Amino acid sequence: MDIVEFFQLSEGKWFSQRTSHHLAFKRSESGKSNLHVEMRPKTSPEVVSLCEQHNVNPESAVCGARITQDGNMEWDKGKRTGSTLLVLIADPNRPNEGQFLQNVGHSEKAPITSRYILGNDDVLTLITEYETMSSEERLWFASPNLRLRTSTLKCSDDFSMTSFCSEIRMGGVKPQEKGEG
Repeated sequence: MDIVEFFQLSEGKWFSQRTSHHLAFKRSESGKSNLHVEMRPKTSPEVVSLCEQHNVNPESAVCGARITQDGNMEWDKGKRTGSTLLVLIADPNRPNEGQFLQNVGHSEKAPITSRYILGNDDVLTLITEYETMSSEERLWFASPNLRLRTSTLKCSDDFSMTSFCSEIRMGGVKPQEKGEG
């Protein structure tokens, strides 16, 4: 599988169930979200604009995706809603590695750049370095309609949070439609 196929397989509506462990507080929490993943052509105005914000040539974009989330976590009873745009820029020498541009970071409300590696085992690893912390997220498909995700958040030299998500496809693009039209 290549990176475009991975994102095409991710397209659709998903139900996500998350368990997070906050190591500093010695506490865990669970949460649920509805996710909607839509592919964006690399020539779409929003993909081109995000590339320009990051000072990256839009011609180097592989693909884009818009991810919309609507969910909640146990601790904060309020809803977590939002949308982020992702653009993948492949390393010309290693097509399964590259940059991952985002218009909004998870802990910062500014554009960020991550690194991605799609391994031979079809596991996508996203590595993000923030000013005071770093995160590593791993995503893979147990089946075309079941995606799994783990993440670790590290502040300074100590891990502060880990999480596990199971995501079940609830509709949208079906895996057999991948690559059509």
